[in-house]
This record gives sequence, structure tokens and C-alpha cells, in this order.
Amino acid sequence: MSAFNRQQPPVFETVEEERLHRKQRLAAAFRLFGKFGFSEGVAGHITARDPEFTDHFWVNPFGLYFGHIRVSDLILVNKEGEVVKGDRPVNRAAFAIHSQIHEARPDVVAAAHAHSIYGKAWSSLGRPLDPLTQDACAFYEDHSVFEEYTGVVLDTSEGKRIAENLGSKKAIILRNHGLLTVGHTVDEAAWWFITLERSSQAQLLAEAAGRPHIIEHETARLTQTQVGSHQGGWFSFQPLYDRVARDEPDLFE
Repeated sequence: MSAFNRQQPPVFETVEEERLHRKQRLAAAFRLFGKFGFSEGVAGHITARDPEFTDHFWVNPFGLYFGHIRVSDLILVNKEGEVVKGDRPVNRAAFAIHSQIHEARPDVVAAAHAHSIYGKAWSSLGRPLDPLTQDACAFYEDHSVFEEYTGVVLDTSEGKRIAENLGSKKAIILRNHGLLTVGHTVDEAAWWFITLERSSQAQLLAEAAGRPHIIEHETARLTQTQVGSHQGGWFSFQPLYDRVARDEPDLFE
């Protein structure tokens, strides 16, 4: 076996097993977002498509701190925006944005958005990230910028425009708003958000210090294939999941 063979995402025999797995990873992702300081009051949401009712998604209840979310706190929302599992309300912006992304991208299992400090600072520039580092190359030619800021996203028509601008890419920078990432697993979507936030921080720091060297096109494109795959995004999340699962086992309640 090659030394570079890596763990693979699990395969499930039943939808019940897959649903529980997605919910556990979703709760863990929220805990990590809380640890990393991505919470901003009631803003922010991560969604996971239900494996059986594929036009429904699991999401955090409106107004619950990321760092306190447990599996049992997650709510299930249908395509009309109704909470069908759980007894707390859904964030209207979460439904307006995520419902349209899940509808436009049947390949997407999860989407993540939060008002993280470096992501929203970078978003105000209205620019895509440059390939300044190996990590940033994960997004090379694989993220877009949404340039229409019109206030809090409460209408699905704006969510639809965001989904159209995202296209087939893994991430989008919402100008004057923040970052949004998607993935074929909850793990992948959460990891892309974490590393996109850090890449935004790195570029802000580099440009504040001087004139950073940009990685050349062909090298950036090659590096994107090495660090930007679906499986690579999933795998990169595993050490973080192990950390939070060990430190905060109450998330599984």
C-alpha cells in the first residue's frame, strides 16, 4: 500500500446511519466554528442535506451559540422553509441562501457561511483571493465573488443569484458580507470555510507588509489539483473533528 493512501469518507448501509453521521459532523463543525471565533451574534449557518429527504436540510436553530450546539439541537427544514423536526425557529437568511444552493447544486451535501472577521474584511475589497500560498491554491480558479450587497439576505431570489454566481465552484466571497463554502460532505464544506478564512487573513497580512509574490498560473493550477479535491477537503477536517470530539463529547447528545 502506498504511503500516500489516505482514509476515505465512510459509506453507509442505511439512511439512518448516514443521517446521524451528517448530524454529528454538523454539530462538530459548529463547535469548531465557535472555537475559532467565527460566531457573530446570531449570524452564520451551516447546513447538511438530509440523505433521505433530499430537498430538506439540517441547520442550526436561530439564536443558539455555535459553541453550545449538540446533535439534538439541530433542526430539519423543508423546501418551503418550514421546521419539520425541532422546536426552534430557522434563520430566514439561512433558508434564503442555503435552500437555493442545495436546489441548484444536487452534488452539494453541505454549505457553510459565517461572519468571520478576516473573511468579511477581505470581502469588502470585492476581489478573489490570489494564489499566495499553497493553502490558498485550493481555491485557485475555484471560487467567485458576488458583488451585489443589498442588505440582509431574506429573499430566495437573492439566494438564487448567489447560487448562480457560485456555479460549480467550492466557494464564493459575498462582497461586504463574508465567505460561503460548499462540499460533498459536511467535513469538506467546513474545512474549506476554515482554510478560506485563514487564507483571507494571510493575504491581508501579506499585503499590509509589502508586495507578496503570486504563485505562477501553471504551478497554482497544479497545486489546486493537489490540495483542492473533495477527498482532500474531507481528509483535512478529520484531525479537527477528532480534537473536538475528544474535548467536547457532549456535542453528541
